[in-house]
Amino acid sequence: MKKINFILLLLFGGMFFANSQQVTKENYESAVSFMYANYNNKTAFNLFTNVYWFEDNSGIWFVDYSLDKRVYKTVNFKKKKVTELFDHTRLAKSLGEFFEQQVEANQLSLSNIQRTKEGNLTFSTNRKNVELNLSTYQVTEQERESQEPNNPYESKSPDGKWIAYTKDYNLFIKSTETDQEYQLSSQGKKGYEYASWYGWYDKMEGENGDRPKRFYVDWSEDSKWISTSIVDTRKAEKMYLLDWSIDSLYKPKLLSYYRGSPGDTTMVHLTPVFFNVDTKKEVKTSLPTATHINSVGAGWLKESGKLIAGYAERGYLRQYVKLLDLNTNKETTLVDETSDTGIDNFEYRTLESKGKLILLSERSGWRQLYMVDMNSGKTTSLTNGEYYINSIQHIDEKNETIYFLASGKEEGNNPYHQQLYRVNFKGKVKLLTPENEHHIINFSKDGKHFVDNYSTIQNPNKTVLRLAKTGKVIAELTTADISEAVSRGYKVPEVFTTTAKDGKTTIYGAFWKPTHFDPSKSYPIIDATYTGPHTQRFPKSFGGVFSEQSLAELGFIVVRVDGLGTSGRSKEFHDHSYKNMGDNLKDHVIAIKYLANQYSWIDGDKVGIFGHSAGGFDTGRALLAFPDFYKVGVASSADHDFRMEKAWWPEMYQGWPIDDTYEQVSNITNAKNLKGKLLLTHGGLDDNVNPSATFKLAEALIKADKDFDLLILPSQRHGYQGTHRLYFIKKRWNYFVEHLLGAKPIWNFKWE
Repeated sequence: MKKINFILLLLFGGMFFANSQQVTKENYESAVSFMYANYNNKTAFNLFTNVYWFEDNSGIWFVDYSLDKRVYKTVNFKKKKVTELFDHTRLAKSLGEFFEQQVEANQLSLSNIQRTKEGNLTFSTNRKNVELNLSTYQVTEQERESQEPNNPYESKSPDGKWIAYTKDYNLFIKSTETDQEYQLSSQGKKGYEYASWYGWYDKMEGENGDRPKRFYVDWSEDSKWISTSIVDTRKAEKMYLLDWSIDSLYKPKLLSYYRGSPGDTTMVHLTPVFFNVDTKKEVKTSLPTATHINSVGAGWLKESGKLIAGYAERGYLRQYVKLLDLNTNKETTLVDETSDTGIDNFEYRTLESKGKLILLSERSGWRQLYMVDMNSGKTTSLTNGEYYINSIQHIDEKNETIYFLASGKEEGNNPYHQQLYRVNFKGKVKLLTPENEHHIINFSKDGKHFVDNYSTIQNPNKTVLRLAKTGKVIAELTTADISEAVSRGYKVPEVFTTTAKDGKTTIYGAFWKPTHFDPSKSYPIIDATYTGPHTQRFPKSFGGVFSEQSLAELGFIVVRVDGLGTSGRSKEFHDHSYKNMGDNLKDHVIAIKYLANQYSWIDGDKVGIFGHSAGGFDTGRALLAFPDFYKVGVASSADHDFRMEKAWWPEMYQGWPIDDTYEQVSNITNAKNLKGKLLLTHGGLDDNVNPSATFKLAEALIKADKDFDLLILPSQRHGYQGTHRLYFIKKRWNYFVEHLLGAKPIWNFKWE
């Protein structure tokens, strides 16, 4: 009997050790090698190429990277050929003599390069501004032009005749010719301040600290008018932070800042005000006083006394654009847009010489271009279709042409890949970048050329120079190279599609595998989440080819997916998250189950999740709303309860006025549901997402007698920096290694 038991012990013991996971120091080293600072233009090259325009519109310059060198190159628009910008060996020799130190020709570090009228080059290097004579290769230091110190608390009029400033919270102007002073406002006082602005990150120190002094006016082009705001903080409530991180202090420093939460009325309010310089009087308008999250934005037209103003009503269900003539007190509503769900991504441009307003709106169900006649008020559709316009890239006002980036227009294309188009004022649309990939565009100042970085997450980036009018490629600049990573077993992420929770809509995702991938093994899967309705997670371009590879190297499959409710598709697609952000992860669950059914090497019973900010909310939500599916999560800097968040984001997507849906989706009110392992982290000085909700969730978890982990980084704000960032990454990696993979984590490894 003892012999049988011994054999069984060996059998099951062998099975246990065979199935146990191990993570080696080499796995960590490989993970570190796939961090951006360690691979970008060091082992992977030209994943994205920044191209710079010469101010004289003669051409461009850029750097072409490879394993053993960086080469500065240029294209002259007339010659249309890629050549080296200078002789690297001669320049290195000249710089070595100038700085009296060794300079390597293949490792030059130059910035702010420009051509001079004489055909030479100026640039910055080694903290000096120098000029290079391209004939002699003599390097000389440029003398800095002496400039009058800029006073941030005053503003000179365009004609130079007036200076605007504040005194005792009121607006004054003074003649530069006579020094005569004129008081334009008289109602200002502390907390009700003329010619000021609200700073999102303005801090007050101590219990009764003052907010930083702020000054702002906007002169009309003819110097006859001033636009500014009254900032009213008299009833505004504050959010608070304690800074425990100052070495020289033995008590925490109290910090506060004005920031409204959803539904608050006790917020900073701003009132737009306008002054006639000739009469020294304020001209009243009907533009509203509003909170700091929906205040009026106004911009002068060239015609004296006329301006365009835009604003949203609280709750973002109504958007206005108005034309005001302060000479006659006439106000014309050019746009009055309403929606049953939040109006997001609303944008307009003014084309005064044409008397037109160009508008980006989702009123048709898709984000499209419209043109409003500022004289008649008539609105014309410039584009029309079931595709999404991401941005206006350039407007050629003279030739009545608008260049824009749009996704999903071409049949069969991935709806997340954008291409460049142009449309004239008659609505004729032309495709300029026909490659079925994701195009990132940079226009020249004169609008005659553009640089195109195009790729997919699976196809290497190509950078080309094109003619704006036709899209014709006139020079090929760089091509991405990841051959070093491929030699180590790296394979680009795999793209997949599945059907969303509505049973009809196709959703897109991608996943990363470790370079040591073995299809005979089983791998836990981790959801790299961010379902914030204002953005996307699907990796569109080759620049993100390694974005989740580090974590994958530790023995995981890492997935990104965009479900219903995220941006960049139809309005209907987007609106799935309106008043329903707690439901955003259902499509992630569907996608992960789909992958686990497709691939035997994905362990659908071991699912982890991590995210930052709104992704941190997702992570908490995952373990509390889907506790039998998600087993391990790391939630960093999360908005765990939207009622404690900054007001604009939840009011845009979860709705206003505040209702019981806020209670229903709160991670705090659902703390009792926790079953898995959850690590909460937050920066102690986070002035974007205040750490209070993380502390409140921790309190709720304690009251519910739940086992969880908490890490506070006392000196960090919303984004973690330097050694604190690396410390957090290490904690996140090891949390998944220990609790999801079931392996022993390694703490002491090198970051380079």
